[in-house]
Amino acid sequence: MSGPTIRVLSLLELLQSHGRLSGTELATRLGVDKRTVRRYIQALEQLGIPVTTEQGCDGGYMLVAGFKLPPMMFTNDETLALSLGLLAANNLQLADTQAAISSVQAKLERVMPAKLKSRARAVADSIKLMLPTAEAGASGQQLGPLLDAIEQQRSVSIRYASYQQAPADRHVDPYGLLFRSGRWYMSGYCHLRQELRTFRLDRLHHIELLDHSFTRPTEFDSAEHFTQSLYGMPGNLDVQIVLHTDKHTAAQAMGETASMLKPQADGLLLNTRTDSCYCLAQWLSQLPFDFSIIQPPELKQALQLHAERLLQIAGR
Repeated sequence: MSGPTIRVLSLLELLQSHGRLSGTELATRLGVDKRTVRRYIQALEQLGIPVTTEQGCDGGYMLVAGFKLPPMMFTNDETLALSLGLLAANNLQLADTQAAISSVQAKLERVMPAKLKSRARAVADSIKLMLPTAEAGASGQQLGPLLDAIEQQRSVSIRYASYQQAPADRHVDPYGLLFRSGRWYMSGYCHLRQELRTFRLDRLHHIELLDHSFTRPTEFDSAEHFTQSLYGMPGNLDVQIVLHTDKHTAAQAMGETASMLKPQADGLLLNTRTDSCYCLAQWLSQLPFDFSIIQPPELKQALQLHAERLLQIAGR
């Protein structure tokens, strides 16, 4: 590809990524004079790419609003990243996004050159991702309105059913979303509790955007907040458990929950709270290492009941 042709495509890339640039800015970035820039703009127009020109001493150029160049200039690495992203989204099996994912893949294949199309198909055919699928009721049907609320920084009114509680109305400032272990979560400021809270989307019975606006905290991280909130998990029973394993093995089995653990002489100490000893006992029974329950005694009883149930099933 010749030098001028490369610079014309570079100019197009600059307009796509920056929105508006003056003739002087384009000339400086491309290493040419402003007259050459105008010639490059004419070359783009001859290719059918609509460019808006602002008159003035320095002028300005931008692509017509809504115009997007098909991804014919993607590199192999960019094609790999895009294909892996679509593959991951497809593997999550969110029912409301399946049609959109198929449409995106079809559109990309229509505009990609043969070489990049071949790379994208190779990724789809040869790479498998074993990701947690969305659980029933977690299809992400609430994602659209929540993303609107986060983008516009508008509060939402929700009807939310906490664990073993009747649905209640909440006024929430949504800060971010998280997908973890097959479920979607929303983190934000709850005006009812007057503190940051995390809400499971499959427990939302209603959502409505409000006119009230808010300012999202700078650099808020939904995953970090979720992990930290596990320390203060609401519940009526304090829990202390020693896990007889190392940090690396615990992280493999527990994911981000392992960040809660504190090293002890005989393992790792887990401090938390729970509303359901039986649910916690079920979770503990799946761990691939031994553990000792310090408190509460109700958890030991729940674990024994769970063990007896499994023995009954095994003996049938």
